[in-house]
Amino acid sequence: MTQKDNLAKQLKHYFGFDTFKGDQEAIINNLMKGNDMFVLMPTGGGKSLCYQLPSLLMEGTAIVVSPLIALMKNQVDVINGLGEGEGVAHFLNSSLNKAAILQVMDDVSRGVTKLLYVAPESLNKKENIEFFKTVRISFYAIDEAHCISEWGHDFRPEYRNIRHAIDEIGSAPIIALTATATDKVRTDIKRSLGIENALEYKSSFNRPNLYYEVRQKRSEKDTNAQIVQFIRKHAGKSGIIYCLSRKKVEELAEILKTNDIKAAPYHAGLDSATRSKTQDDFLMERIDVIVATIAFGMGIDKPDVRFVIHYDIPKSLEGYYQETGRAGRDGEEGICIAFYSRKDLDKLKKFMEGKPIAEQEIGRQLLQETAAYAESSVCRRKLLLHYFGEPYPKDNCGMCDNCLHPHQKREAKDALVMVLKAITAVKENFKQEYVVDFLEGKETEDILSHKHHELDDFGIGADEDEKLWNPVIRQALLAGYLRKDVENYGLLKITAAGKRFMKHPESFEVQEDIDASDDYEEDSTGAGAGALDPALYSMLRDLRKKVAQKLNLPPYVIFQDVSLEQMATMYPVNCQELQQIQGVGAGKAKRYGAEFLELIKRHCEENDIERPEELRVRTVAKGSLQKVKIIRNIDLKVALDDIAPALGLDFDELLDDIEDIVYSGTKIDIDYFLEDVMDEEHVDEIYEYFRESDTDDLETALDELGGDCTEEEIRLVRIKFLSEMAN
Repeated sequence: MTQKDNLAKQLKHYFGFDTFKGDQEAIINNLMKGNDMFVLMPTGGGKSLCYQLPSLLMEGTAIVVSPLIALMKNQVDVINGLGEGEGVAHFLNSSLNKAAILQVMDDVSRGVTKLLYVAPESLNKKENIEFFKTVRISFYAIDEAHCISEWGHDFRPEYRNIRHAIDEIGSAPIIALTATATDKVRTDIKRSLGIENALEYKSSFNRPNLYYEVRQKRSEKDTNAQIVQFIRKHAGKSGIIYCLSRKKVEELAEILKTNDIKAAPYHAGLDSATRSKTQDDFLMERIDVIVATIAFGMGIDKPDVRFVIHYDIPKSLEGYYQETGRAGRDGEEGICIAFYSRKDLDKLKKFMEGKPIAEQEIGRQLLQETAAYAESSVCRRKLLLHYFGEPYPKDNCGMCDNCLHPHQKREAKDALVMVLKAITAVKENFKQEYVVDFLEGKETEDILSHKHHELDDFGIGADEDEKLWNPVIRQALLAGYLRKDVENYGLLKITAAGKRFMKHPESFEVQEDIDASDDYEEDSTGAGAGALDPALYSMLRDLRKKVAQKLNLPPYVIFQDVSLEQMATMYPVNCQELQQIQGVGAGKAKRYGAEFLELIKRHCEENDIERPEELRVRTVAKGSLQKVKIIRNIDLKVALDDIAPALGLDFDELLDDIEDIVYSGTKIDIDYFLEDVMDEEHVDEIYEYFRESDTDDLETALDELGGDCTEEEIRLVRIKFLSEMAN
C-alpha cells in the first residue's frame, strides 16, 4: 500500500472523511517526513487535522501549543471521542489539579498520549521542560501562531519564548498554523520560531459563502433593536455576537434573554465551569446565541454558525476576519454584520495610551485598516483579500452590502495624479494622513518641522473636496498604483504601475467613502430610526396638561418631555410597549397610560401609520444589575450612606442611580432614611415646592428655596415626591 493510500485509509479510519481538503494531504506528508511547516489556512479550512492525524500515526507524543483552555478542552474531547481509548489526547494547563497533572504525565510517559495540548506558559515551566526531556516528541504544533507577532491581532508575549523552550526540550519538526496573517506577521512568526526555511502552504482567504455588511452605529438602543430584529428573522439559527467589553457582553445577553432569545454571555471574567457549560450548551444547541468577547470561538468545532455580529468594530482586520470565519464553516450561508462608529474607534485609540510607543504605532495602523474597511464603499471581499495579499479579480462579489447596493462612482484621474505628485514630493517617506494634510495645504506641526510647506506641490489639492483623498488613496492601493511599506509603519510607496500612471494618466473612477460622521452618543435617548410625529407630540402634550390639571399635579409628574417625544416616535399602543418608553415603568404605565395609549392608537388608525418594529424589542435598564442591588438594599431599609460605599459609589453617584430608578417608573420608599437625616417640616417644605412647581429642575429649585436647603436635601425629597406622585 502506498503512503498516499495509507493516509487516505487512516483519514477514513480516524475521522470518517473520504478525502482530504485542500493542501491537508501534502502538509501531513511533509510533516511526517520531518520538515518544518508554515500553514496559513482560513477558519473552516481544516487546520487542526494537519497535526491531529500525523500525531496519531507517528512515534511519540506531539506537543500542541494553544492559547486557550476552552480550545484545548474542545479538541481533546474530539480526539478522545474517536474511539481509540482514554488518554490519547490530554491538555496540560493551570486548570488542572496536582492529581490530574500526574495522570497526564503518566499517560505521556507510557506512550498512551499521542497529542498533548499545552499553554505557552505551561511549556516554559521548568518542571515541565525537565519532564518533556524524558519523552519522545514527534513534533511541535504551534496553533494560533499569529499570537507570536506584535503585528498580529492577538499578540501574546509568552508566545515569544516558545523557541527557547523547544531548544531546551530537544529538536523535532515544527508546524506553525494560523488562520490569519499578513506577510509581515508571517515573516515575524517564522523568524521567532527559527523556521525561516519552512515549507509554506497558503490557502485562499476567499470565503464565497460569507456575506459581509457594515452598519452605522447611531445609538445603543437602535443597535440593540436591530440585533434583536435580525435574530428574530433568523430564529433558531446559531450565531455569535462579539463585544469589546465584558460589561457590554453581560448587558446585551440580558437584553436578548428578555426578548425570549436563547442566549448566554461568555468572557474571561466568568468562572471556568460557567464558561465550559455555556460552550457545551452552544455546541449542543441548548442555546442559539453566544454574546462574547474575543475569548470565545477559537478552535470551536461548530460548522453551522449562521451569523457573526460585531457589536463593536474590532481592533484589526485579522481579528475581524478570524471571527467572521466562524460563520458558515459547513459551506452554507454565513452572515457577517459589523456595527461601526468613529466614536468606537476613538475609544480603542484611548485604550492604547500608556503602552510602549512602538506598540501604540502598530495598534494605530491596524485600526486605520479597520476604519478603511468600515468606511469604504468598495467591495468588502476585495478589501479583505487585498489586506491579506490576495487579489480578487471581480469588481462585484454579489455577497456584500457595497456590491448589492453600489455607490455612484466619480472620475478621479486628476486627483490620483495629485496624490502621486504629493507622495513623490515628500520622497515616499510618509504615511497616508501626512500625505492628505500635504495635499490639503494644512500647516501642521509635523509638516512645518519637515519644511514641506515650502515645496511647490504643497496644497496642490486644496480646492478639491477633502472627503475625496482617503478613497482615492485606498482605491489606488487596491488598483496597484500604490503600496504600503508595512515594515516602516505604513509609508506610502509608488509602484511601477503608479509611475506609469503619472506619465500617462487614464480614467480612474472611485467610489466615495460611506459617511460615518453620524456617530452615536453613549447615553443617547434616541428612539431608533424613526422621526418625531409633531402632530401627535402636540396632542400628547395637551393631554398631559389636561390630566395634570385634573389631578392637581405638575405635568412633568405625569410624563416627562423625553417620554412624550419617544411616544410620538414609536407609537406604543399597549401597556407592555409603553413600558419600553424611557421614563415609563409599570406603575406609571398603569396609573396614567390608558388615555395616552388610546390617543396614540386612534391617531395611528386615522392616519394609516405603520408603527416601527423597534418598539417590540424589550430593553433592560442600563446598569440594571447595580440598580437591582440598590432597590433591594432600600427595601431592607439600609441607610443610603451605607449603601454607597458598599457598592463602590460616592453619595452623589448613588443619588444619580436612585433618580434613574425613580424616573424610569419604579416606586421606592426612602422615608426611613429621611426621618434620620432631615426634620419633618423641612421635608414638607421641599415636597410642597415640587407639588406646586411646573418643573423638577434642580437649579430652579435651589434658586427658589434659597439658602435654607442643600442640594442633597432637595434631591432626596425630589426622589420621595416623584416616587409617590409619578409612580
